[in-house]
Amino acid sequence: MHDVPRRLLLFLRHGRKNAIKLIGEILKTISRNVLKNGRNCDKIDNIYKTLRTLGSKSRRGYSGLTEQSGAGLPAEKKMHAEGTNACEYAVEMIGITKRFPGIVANDNITLQLKKGEIHALLGENGAGKSTLMSVLFGLYHPEEGEIRKDGKTVEINDPNDANARGIGMVHQHFKLVEIFSVLDNIILGVEPTNSAGFLKKTEARRRVVELSEKYGLRIEPDALISDITVGMQQRTEILKMLYRNNEILIFDEPTAVLTPQEIDELMEIMRSLAAEGKSILFISHKLNEIMAVADRCTVLRKGRCIGTVDVKNTTKEELSRMMVGRDVDFVVHKDEAKPKEIVLSAEGVCVESKLHKHLAVKNVSFNVRAGEIVCIAGIDGNGQTELVYGITGLEPLSAGKVQMCGKDITAAPIRKRSRLGMSHIPEDRHKHGLVLDYSLEYNMILQRYFEPQFVSPAGFLKRGAIREYSDELIRQYDVRSGQGSVTVVRSMSGGNQQKAIVARELDKKPKLLVAVQPTRGLDVGAIEFIHKRLVEQRDNGAAVLLISLELDEVMNLSDRILVMYEGEIVGELDPKKTTVEELGLYMAGAKRGAEYGTKHE
Repeated sequence: MHDVPRRLLLFLRHGRKNAIKLIGEILKTISRNVLKNGRNCDKIDNIYKTLRTLGSKSRRGYSGLTEQSGAGLPAEKKMHAEGTNACEYAVEMIGITKRFPGIVANDNITLQLKKGEIHALLGENGAGKSTLMSVLFGLYHPEEGEIRKDGKTVEINDPNDANARGIGMVHQHFKLVEIFSVLDNIILGVEPTNSAGFLKKTEARRRVVELSEKYGLRIEPDALISDITVGMQQRTEILKMLYRNNEILIFDEPTAVLTPQEIDELMEIMRSLAAEGKSILFISHKLNEIMAVADRCTVLRKGRCIGTVDVKNTTKEELSRMMVGRDVDFVVHKDEAKPKEIVLSAEGVCVESKLHKHLAVKNVSFNVRAGEIVCIAGIDGNGQTELVYGITGLEPLSAGKVQMCGKDITAAPIRKRSRLGMSHIPEDRHKHGLVLDYSLEYNMILQRYFEPQFVSPAGFLKRGAIREYSDELIRQYDVRSGQGSVTVVRSMSGGNQQKAIVARELDKKPKLLVAVQPTRGLDVGAIEFIHKRLVEQRDNGAAVLLISLELDEVMNLSDRILVMYEGEIVGELDPKKTTVEELGLYMAGAKRGAEYGTKHE
């Protein structure tokens, strides 16, 4: 129905009979829309206005009208008929307002994306960045405002509309079918078929592999999504968008789980895509990335637009002040570690891989003492995830032994490990950290609901005590949600979901904290806060096992660094005596500590 006015003008040129026929079709469509769901009122108003205009103009005639020239159109319509290439902007979001129960996620936001531009969208957790991009991609419908593409107002009702208009999106929370393979997820909805309707999977595989190699996005095409790492899931999402040849690309936190090397490669990919004429919207909390790749940056805070700046004319400090409203300390301040007794001991640990027949973790041994932060560094996919699964009880060991506080927990259930004092901030917050359809308050007590403070002797939950406990954690950790403790977790931003998990796990006052990507998806203010809390845990006597892909985080937080490569620990480094370059050599397998001998097969 978007081209109804133009079609009607052409019909009028060829006679009244055809025009009346088309008007009848339009009125039927209007009736169906109104009776079915009461939507499209704006569209109906536009059609009636067009009909009224035509009624007055048809008496003057349209003999010179052609579809290409736009002759006879009003001046403002003629501008569009002459071509939209003159428009500077690929997409404009004008006065967008989107509300959810208890919160205005986007409050009259205007965002303009130039053609061939990399435009960053920056804001603290819950500022409305993902919501705004979800409006552009058709996942949400705004209460107010309009979207223009190439200068023309468009209506995007769903992601199919967005894809049809050349808009693609890599989501912060992956939109993948876990029981499908990587290849099936990439081509889902745009499967190539032959004339008989059969899937041309060989052709699809060839193209996916070509894209993977062209952009350096390593994947296992036949692996199930449920079996691969979060990093590979991220790469799958990026390939989904590239496979569809979209012209407007939305990247929502695309580097959250990528290694530094992969981030550099992705930055280069973005630059080359922009050079090809594609327009990119890039959501990120990482100021270094924005400074490195973006042309302009729009900053949101609490649902409102603070401003848009040229990146070349600003600084990290200015962007952080715009984002959180205060100065941020980028340096982690901590005293010298004073390690005490061994809390975690891993001896000869082996864990099988779900991706292939080989071991993902091969004969790994190490200790973590009370009062120290030990970081496991490495490129994603080198066994860190499986090692954590083995330590926390999410996967069984195929060999080896794990002890905590002198007790063998190799085969212990997860609840026993928790009762012994183990806390776990998981890599995949949706899969292992939260029950998305539960309220925030119930997620806060997931591992403690059976404790006397939350349950009566008769077995009934103490709702008042649960609410009070949850409210206090929300206050302490600045977890932002529309309705406080009763908010359904699924509706919260990714960063606030992460803060809720961190709050729950740290409040247990653990003896052992296993923290995997604890600042994933957090803004600079929240990262500063979480780093202080992790150091505080160490200083209070906890043993902290940190797994991170962020080299700055590894170097600033850790007291010792263990590097994993192809399932083995290949080196132990002192962050005060090593460099990022040396750490990178260990991570790439180009260097191995003498004490770790030769490679195990």
